[in-house]
Amino acid sequence: MNPSLRTGFTFGLTSGIITTVGLIVGLHSGTHSKLAVIGGVLTIAIADAFSDALGIHISEESECQHTGKEIWGSTISTFLSKFVFALIFIVPVLLFNRFSVAIVVSVTVGLLMLGILSFMIAREQKAEPWRVISEHLGIALLVIVLTHYVGDWIYATFS
Repeated sequence: MNPSLRTGFTFGLTSGIITTVGLIVGLHSGTHSKLAVIGGVLTIAIADAFSDALGIHISEESECQHTGKEIWGSTISTFLSKFVFALIFIVPVLLFNRFSVAIVVSVTVGLLMLGILSFMIAREQKAEPWRVISEHLGIALLVIVLTHYVGDWIYATFS
């Protein structure tokens, strides 16, 4: 894969998973509202995808090492991967009647996709897969736990 497209894809996929799963878990804990979760995911898919794409665009420009085509490749692949991977998490919320099941499925799917990406990165770098996977999933789990407890705190404090 073209390095510019790879940069955007891996960044968008990772950010899409961690941001969206964190948002889902936090909103679920804090509101217990499917509507809030769906609205939050759509907001992430649009606003955060544009934000991340612009961030990659400016970061690549500031390096003064990339052509315009490379910069736009990273920008567009960041937007599309973040947008698509964020939207994937609406599917379980719409499919499952039990909201708690949808949350568990979303977290599981997110961790599985991040684990697969981490394995592919480790293999390409000739690194020990368990180290790379553990590092990446550990950070994702930290986000999930923190957003859950922040949501619980918000619910207990303001409801």
